[in-house]
Amino acid sequence: MSAVDPATARTEQAVCEAIAELRLVSFSLQGFARIAEPHDYGVIGGRRRLLFYQVGGASRSAPPVGWRWADIGDIAGFRALDRRFDGARPAPSGRHRRWDRIIASVSRPPG
Repeated sequence: MSAVDPATARTEQAVCEAIAELRLVSFSLQGFARIAEPHDYGVIGGRRRLLFYQVGGASRSAPPVGWRWADIGDIAGFRALDRRFDGARPAPSGRHRRWDRIIASVSRPPG
């Protein structure tokens, strides 16, 4: 896995802190402002990805609420909010995606 640039490293650190503190976050993705619960952050197929549950903002798909993925390098303006969320949510399928490596997770140990 290649090294991340400093801006991505800062975003990664903020994502990990928000997950650990169960804080809602705001960021822009694909030109849309999002409010979300960050649930899992890690590596799948060599890509650093965030699995989040969007609770507000906008999205290309409707409704703008539900499970979404983002490559960490595509996230702009990431910030943790003062509001917290309750923690893990059930996956609609009852299954979770297989990660190559979990860096931070609401419900699973890193590894």
